Amino acid sequence: MSAALFESSITSLPLLGRGKVRDIYGVGSDRLLIVTSDRLSAFDVVLPDPVPDKGRVLTRLARFWFDRLAAIIPNQLTGIDPESVVAADERWQVRGRALVVKRLRPLPIEAVVRGYLIGSGWQDYQASGAVCGIALPAGLQLASRLPQPIFTPATKAAIGDHDENIAFEHAAAECARALADLLPASGRSGEEVAGQAREAAIALYTAAAAHAAARGIIIADTKFEFGLDANGVLHLIDEALTPDSSRFWPADAHREGFSPPSFDKQYVRDYLETLAWNKRPPGPRLPAEVLAGTRARYVEACERLTGETFTD
Repeated sequence: MSAALFESSITSLPLLGRGKVRDIYGVGSDRLLIVTSDRLSAFDVVLPDPVPDKGRVLTRLARFWFDRLAAIIPNQLTGIDPESVVAADERWQVRGRALVVKRLRPLPIEAVVRGYLIGSGWQDYQASGAVCGIALPAGLQLASRLPQPIFTPATKAAIGDHDENIAFEHAAAECARALADLLPASGRSGEEVAGQAREAAIALYTAAAAHAAARGIIIADTKFEFGLDANGVLHLIDEALTPDSSRFWPADAHREGFSPPSFDKQYVRDYLETLAWNKRPPGPRLPAEVLAGTRARYVEACERLTGETFTD
């Protein structure tokens, strides 16, 4: 097990920002270095204890999916070795946990695809018989497989805030505003870009879900992020189909009407629900056994999906 990295401290490149998990640095005018730390967030709060190797697992899985799904849509990868863009004494911070990517213009939406009824989708269905305005058949249960995957976009929330499910028309309007600000001469409409994101997201999910099913894993739902280049070409960015952005269930434990165990951070959420914590910063410390259990679940998902043994 490698020593955990809570936060990178690369001084040879300008720091552009830190998210819940990733630290972003500039590499010239057209590239970014994205370092995936071992930070863990739950209920939109970054917890004080990192999960050893989490960043390496996420990076390995994301790279696997970017390569496997490249025929569906262009992605952010450049093929540049992250160790080549930082100072020699900083290479340990990026080894196995960083990507050098194209600097693209992110769409202001989360492209969520649901294949099963769980989480906020289940709550929405119970209240309205629909999810994000998409009508579904009556009689579905918790964890039911949907007749076909559905695209349910969400807003991108700031750290500490919650994403909000939105209708497709709202997503198109958000994309239109982004185009007006970032690419006013592209000639593309918000509805066109949002529609392309919907089509790509469902195609990515469908291909990934088929691969995962052959390895005993159900991808219940996932979220993608997309960005545009200077010519308005849509790219897959950020991460893809990791335990941080997806619900992974062991297929042999799936039963309709019950919330299945998972390979994602639900294990941590379940522990936190036993505490008298108001789900606001600062987050509570995590016991060693919870950290180890979380790491084990992430590693198992990575090994099952990639077919390779994870080594730190």
